[in-house]
Amino acid sequence: MKNLSDVDSAIFNLINKEAMRQEDGIELIASENYVSKAVMEAMGSCLTNKYSEGYIGKRYYGGNEVIDEVELLAVERCKKLFGCEHVNVQPLSGSPANAAVYFATIKPGDKVLGLQLDHGGHLSHGHPVNFSGMLYNFTQYQVEKETGRINMEKVREIAMREKPKMILAGFSAYSRNLDWKKFKEIADEVGAITFADIAHIAGLIAGKAIDSPIPYFDIVSTTTHKTLRGPRGAIIMCKEAFAKAIDKSVFPGMQGGPHDHSTAAKAVTFEEALHPEFQTYAKNVIENARAMAAELMASGFKIISDGTDNHLMVVDVTSKGISGKEAEQVLDLVGISSSRSTIPFDPRKPMDPSGVRLGTAAITTRGFDIQDTKAVAKAIAQAIENPKDEAKLKSIRESILELCRKRPLYK
Repeated sequence: MKNLSDVDSAIFNLINKEAMRQEDGIELIASENYVSKAVMEAMGSCLTNKYSEGYIGKRYYGGNEVIDEVELLAVERCKKLFGCEHVNVQPLSGSPANAAVYFATIKPGDKVLGLQLDHGGHLSHGHPVNFSGMLYNFTQYQVEKETGRINMEKVREIAMREKPKMILAGFSAYSRNLDWKKFKEIADEVGAITFADIAHIAGLIAGKAIDSPIPYFDIVSTTTHKTLRGPRGAIIMCKEAFAKAIDKSVFPGMQGGPHDHSTAAKAVTFEEALHPEFQTYAKNVIENARAMAAELMASGFKIISDGTDNHLMVVDVTSKGISGKEAEQVLDLVGISSSRSTIPFDPRKPMDPSGVRLGTAAITTRGFDIQDTKAVAKAIAQAIENPKDEAKLKSIRESILELCRKRPLYK
C-alpha cells in the first residue's frame, strides 16, 4: 500500500495496526470472518469509480457494459450456489435488505411475526428502537425457558391468534437449526408471506452443512460476510412471483447506485463457495463449534440450548460470578474477540448482559481444527475464571499468540 503510505500515513499506520491485531488475536465474534485476498482485491478495484443506477441492460448512466457483465456473473453464480429463482445482488447491507423486503411486500402497520431480540433475533426483526418495530406491528415468539429452543407449536399458536401478514424466521444469536418446512406450513395456515433472514448461516447453507429455506420460503435475505466469507454487503433471493417487487424496492425504493466493487467481490465469494473445499469448510465450522461448546460445558459453563447445530453459541457466564461485559473485556485482554450477549429472560441490562456470544467461522477459515478449538475454549474458561490474575492472563495471552503464529491468517 505504498500510495496510501505516501498520501495518508495516519490511515496507513492504523490499517497496519488493525492487520496486526487480527493476525495476533483470535476472532470469535460470530458475525465476523476473514475474506480471501481475491475478495479484498475485488473490493479495492477500479470498479469503485463507476455509477450504475438501475439493473442489467437498464441503467440510468452510460458506460455500464462491463458492470453489467460483473453483475450478471454475480447473479448467475448466486443462483447456482443457492438454487434460488431470482436474486438481487445490489443491497448494501443486511438491515437495508430487510427493509427492502418489508417495503416490497407489506404496508406500515401490518402485522409481522418474528423472533424476539433477546431470545436470539435481530434488531431488524421488530425491535421497538429499530425502523422495523417503528413502522410495522411486530408480534414476537420466544425460546422456551427450560430448553432455550423455539417451540414450533407455540409459534403456531401465536400465528393462529395474531394472523400476521408475514412470518419471519432468522436469528443473530440462536444456536439451533430452524424447521423451515414447519414455518412454511404455519404460514400457509394463516395466509402469511414467508421471509427467512439467513445472514448468520448462509455459508453453512451454501456449503450444504445445514438445510436451506429456499425450497420453502417466498423470500430469503442474507448478508454476504459472516459464514459466507464475502464482503460487507447483502443479497435478496426470492420466488419469481416476488422478483419485480423486490427489485423495485431495492432500486429506486431504498438505494441509488449499487457499489460495483462490492458486487464484484460478491461474485468472487460465490465462485469460491461453489468449490468443494467450501463444503469442507462449512462442515468444519460446525464441528469446531460443537467441540467448543462441549469443552466450555465441561468447564462448568451454561450454553443456551445446551449446544449448537451451527457456528455460534451463547454462553451464560453468571455461574462464574462475572457479567457478559466483563467477560468480553477480560477475553480482549488475552487476545480473544467476543461479543457480550443477552440470554433469554436475562435479568441484566442489554449493555451489561449475562452472556457472551461466540462463533467459529473465522477461526475455521484460519485453519483451526478441533484440537486448536478446544485449546481456545480452555483459554476462555481460564481467563473468565481468573479475571483479576494478571500473571495468569499474561500466560494465557502468550498461549494465544503461540496458537496464532501456528495458524497465520494470510500466509
